[in-house]
Amino acid sequence: MPDLLSFAARGLTGASWGAWILYFLATTQGTIVAVTLYLHRSQAHRGVQFHSAVAHLFRAWCWLSTGMVTRQWVAVHRKHHARCETAEDPHSPQVHGIRTVLWRGVDLYKAAAGNEVDLATYGVGTPKDWIERHLYERWSWLGPTLLAAISIVLFGVVGLALWALQMAWIPFWAAGVINGLGHWLGYRNFETPDTSANLVPWGLLIGGEELHNNHHAFPASARFSQRRFELDGGWLVICLLQRLGLAKVRRVASGLGYRAHIQEPDEETLRALLLQHARILHDYASGVIAPVLAQRPVGRRHLRRLRRALASGGRWLDPATRSELAAVVRTRRYLSDVCDFRDRLVDLTARNRRDMSTLAEELRRWCADAEASGIRVLVDFAAQLKGCRVVEQG
Repeated sequence: MPDLLSFAARGLTGASWGAWILYFLATTQGTIVAVTLYLHRSQAHRGVQFHSAVAHLFRAWCWLSTGMVTRQWVAVHRKHHARCETAEDPHSPQVHGIRTVLWRGVDLYKAAAGNEVDLATYGVGTPKDWIERHLYERWSWLGPTLLAAISIVLFGVVGLALWALQMAWIPFWAAGVINGLGHWLGYRNFETPDTSANLVPWGLLIGGEELHNNHHAFPASARFSQRRFELDGGWLVICLLQRLGLAKVRRVASGLGYRAHIQEPDEETLRALLLQHARILHDYASGVIAPVLAQRPVGRRHLRRLRRALASGGRWLDPATRSELAAVVRTRRYLSDVCDFRDRLVDLTARNRRDMSTLAEELRRWCADAEASGIRVLVDFAAQLKGCRVVEQG
């Protein structure tokens, strides 16, 4: 009886609290790595390709530690990008509310994952081999059950508690924090047509997934970090696997550079406009709108809110707040003009499938009108825009 009680309390290992913590960190971080590298960057967006053995190790661990089916996860995520911030978005806090996404994100995921039409539409290209069809998908609940048994055998009743925390880890951080807070607060490097934002300082906890705005700007990029202070833990693992010959990076986001003394927009300018429009719009907000807005001082907090609202054209404001914003714009010299130029620039970048010669002519007209405006920051931006170019990054 004492041996049985001892086993129930401490399991086969009789481990101390230090070993419990190490086990918990190893398993949860292993799950984070498998989700961000395999499900997200490799399967959903094809930004990186792993050696078949590594890919299957990730797939097996996802099954064991979460029970998530690859096809379902990929389909839900791809639909999020395709229908972002609309009523069809599986988990937008703008639609469902921040509390719902933060605390009931797993319910939203399950509802979306059960849509067979979406699975057929957005789940294309995911594994369909024998083990996927007959084990991982058919018996998805068995993986977490086996992990529970392993945890209990190793650590007894403490193992059961550790397993419960493991099961809550991905639903909270991925379904709740990233899908919820990642579209609710944080800073933005790019003016994407959604509310995505980067969260800090969670890089070590969630593998770089906190750089959500960067990801929405360049979904297919295997690297999420864009600025020096941003830490993408998943990218560090990819680099290590690549050095070992176990991974091949297929896509990395390009950068934006500028050429001096370019008189007219050329092919390089147009390519940069189409590929880097989110970064260009962000530079316009910080380099043109912000200085004009700051000409008449307001409170720092109010100024920050105005800058963010004007950067997106007030797109995500309710009607009453949008009316207040319009009133502010009318009271500030030049602000209405630079906001109109922003709307024209958005139109240029949004309709990027038009004839390139037409796009070139409209861009030349935009630059000429900006230079004739007499607004110094707008004139400077137009000169810079004409010389922009894509900078490939390794």
